[in-house]
Amino acid sequence: ATIYYFTFFMASGAATVYGGIWFKEQGLSEEQIGVIGSLPVFIMLVLNLVVGRIADRAPDWRRTIVFGTVVAGVFSIGLFFAHGFWPILLVWTLASVPVNAVQPVGDAATMRMTKRNGTDFGAIRAWGTVGYLSAIFAMGLLAAHVGGWTFLPVFVGVCLLRALASLGLPNFRAAPGEQQPMPAGKAAGRLIEVMRPWFLLPLVGWAMVFATHLILNTFQALLWSQQGIAPDIIGLLLAIGAASEAAMMFLFKRIADRFPARVLLLVSAGVMVLRMIAMGFSPGVPVLVGLQMLHSITFAMGFMGCMHFIANWTSEDIAAEAQSFFSMLQQGMAVIALLVFGKLATTMGASAYFVSAGVAAAGGVLIWASLQLHPSARRAG
Repeated sequence: ATIYYFTFFMASGAATVYGGIWFKEQGLSEEQIGVIGSLPVFIMLVLNLVVGRIADRAPDWRRTIVFGTVVAGVFSIGLFFAHGFWPILLVWTLASVPVNAVQPVGDAATMRMTKRNGTDFGAIRAWGTVGYLSAIFAMGLLAAHVGGWTFLPVFVGVCLLRALASLGLPNFRAAPGEQQPMPAGKAAGRLIEVMRPWFLLPLVGWAMVFATHLILNTFQALLWSQQGIAPDIIGLLLAIGAASEAAMMFLFKRIADRFPARVLLLVSAGVMVLRMIAMGFSPGVPVLVGLQMLHSITFAMGFMGCMHFIANWTSEDIAAEAQSFFSMLQQGMAVIALLVFGKLATTMGASAYFVSAGVAAAGGVLIWASLQLHPSARRAG
């Protein structure tokens, strides 16, 4: 599972460094880039719960994960033959949707496996960020010293490497008689059982915070490039954010043992507001280094907090479905954010980040409201 996670986000790392620039080099506008980034997410709004439900009903979650990862790797090869907006949109979508569909299944499966055998999900998931960091560093160097033409071979190559790694995944589901019983009345066995405001509000709220991160992934390198920052420096800045994210995931278990999950989500949202406001002023590289280090709080702490929050209140019977529901919320917010930000970036440039700060602030309000409706067990005690 750790090897699989190490390869999983490499394609995203390469795209974060040079994807936006490569799209621009293909003659696409900022609005078209926004459409390419948002269409796979929009499709996943329809497929997420279906894929999660299918995965939960299969003998093991592994089968669904391998299928989606391999299909995505095969379709990525089509980018070598795609030219112009519509062909690139089609192939990029076909290469993105299958792997996006199985990501929440993989997260849910690995989380349940680690909770059962006493290992640390955060440490396993952190290796995904290490792989992401490696791809960012390599792509930045290649783009700066070899040329932007290296992006496509690297992107397709890591997609195929991820497919190969998926073939080595273990069976995740507990064998008969090994499932740990959950406290009576705590873990829901059906998704409808947790469809309550106190459960939904923090997930919706942090989905809004997540959407601002997807904006960064899609437009950050392009905006920094327009500000005159060299590709190798862009790669270094993104690597700093990824390294901070990995460090938080390695340490998260200690933090989660001390603070309720929703409190961590609230902190994540608050720091993201400050980060987006600072980004709106187009700061120099020294300031950007500090802002990238905040990624450990704005993303890693929030994401891991959501994972634990969901696992604490749902049973293994709906593990993939519950995680897919959360992914659907994230993607719904991301579709809106990408489409709107694409238009704003055309006219406002980096100042569009001020709008993102408002979105993160609204998400924080929803998380705070959940704590008022249903205080955490530790806080109530």
